Amino acid sequence: MTTNLDRGIHPSSRSLLGLDVLSFIMSDVRGGLGPFVAVYLASVHHWDAGRIGMALAIMGAAGLVSETPAGALVDWAREKRLVLACAFAAVGLGSLAMVFWATPTVVLISQALIGSTSTVFGPAMAGLTLGLVGSAGLARRTGRNQAFDHAGNVAAAIIAGVIGESLGAGAIFVMAAVMCVVGIAATALIRGREVDPIRARGGFQHGRSSSDQADSSRPTRIRDLLGDRTILSFAVAVVLFHLGNAAMLPLVGQKIAATGVSGASGAMASAIVAAQLVMIPVALLSSRLAAAWGRKPTFLIGFAILPIRGLLSAWSVQPAFLVAVQLLDGVGAGIFGVVAVLVAADLARGTGRFNLLTGVVATATGLGASLSNLVTGFIVKAAGFDAGFIMLAAVAAIALAFYWAKVPETLSLEESGGGRAISPADSSLMLLGSNPLKEEIS
Repeated sequence: MTTNLDRGIHPSSRSLLGLDVLSFIMSDVRGGLGPFVAVYLASVHHWDAGRIGMALAIMGAAGLVSETPAGALVDWAREKRLVLACAFAAVGLGSLAMVFWATPTVVLISQALIGSTSTVFGPAMAGLTLGLVGSAGLARRTGRNQAFDHAGNVAAAIIAGVIGESLGAGAIFVMAAVMCVVGIAATALIRGREVDPIRARGGFQHGRSSSDQADSSRPTRIRDLLGDRTILSFAVAVVLFHLGNAAMLPLVGQKIAATGVSGASGAMASAIVAAQLVMIPVALLSSRLAAAWGRKPTFLIGFAILPIRGLLSAWSVQPAFLVAVQLLDGVGAGIFGVVAVLVAADLARGTGRFNLLTGVVATATGLGASLSNLVTGFIVKAAGFDAGFIMLAAVAAIALAFYWAKVPETLSLEESGGGRAISPADSSLMLLGSNPLKEEIS
């Protein structure tokens, strides 16, 4: 919806450059380069698998329990740039501690620190973006942010690999600390006066600017927000999406390795990089489709990819085929990264709880991913790889059906100047190629 909060928004090129740089380098530090922790602790400090697993579990658990509180913190903080800069500083210190004070106690504390503070990045980026460009510009800008993020993922993987091979695994964490310094500098590029604090948290009431905001206005109560049926349905859909998605790529790696072919690690690394490259144009395209078609038709494409990918992964044992199929991950994940933010913004509009809801989505993502790996591991152990893929495909099909039936279209006609929300029936028509919003406007 376009409100007074969105009028006269002209963010400077300097602030927009700051968003670009933040999106690009954030992948270098989000999660503390978790995949390299095991390699570093095993090769340099000779930790056994049990202690390495504990370190990774602590980081994962700290992140999972911190996602929603991190969103609430970003909502509460008027100066979101400062919160983001502090998160970068904490992750940087934790990364350096991994290298220079790598006792078991320090490593565990560092992993907990990195896991908990890195959860600020997503809500803070979403809030700064909305605060800068407003709801009318959020779709296109989110697509651009995600495209830079995926490009950063590719660059981070390549740079980390080169640095790790040439300077040792410990140098990767020094690189992460350097990237945190770059992140703080990029945060400073964003001009604080251009980030409307009310707009950045989803506003309080429709059609009211910050200057008009009454002192009595307050954000929606958290229990009321989380009790909303549409929000609950969306959170369940996110859990189901990642329950069907998260274990799929690791399972492909295990299936390829079980064939005994040489070069399995290189093939998987290539698949990961290629999927990230696919996500770049998909992110840009899905941001446009989500604004033109609606959130639901665009998101349903991402949901529909998952069961197809799962069934195809069970179809063959040929490594080349399995790796090629995983390029579909670039489509599903590319759509999810953009549209999930837009749906959260739609659902939080006028509540003043946008960043909190972003944290809730991240919590649902982490919960689904954790359950995916856990459940799939038991099924594969009992019935084999193909049973695992079929189970994931079945869950993905349930996720698709659930999202179709339970989550309505959230894009409002008001964004085009009208005054009603799109109904589920309208959404179904849009899937068939008809856009009732445009017809009504004309």
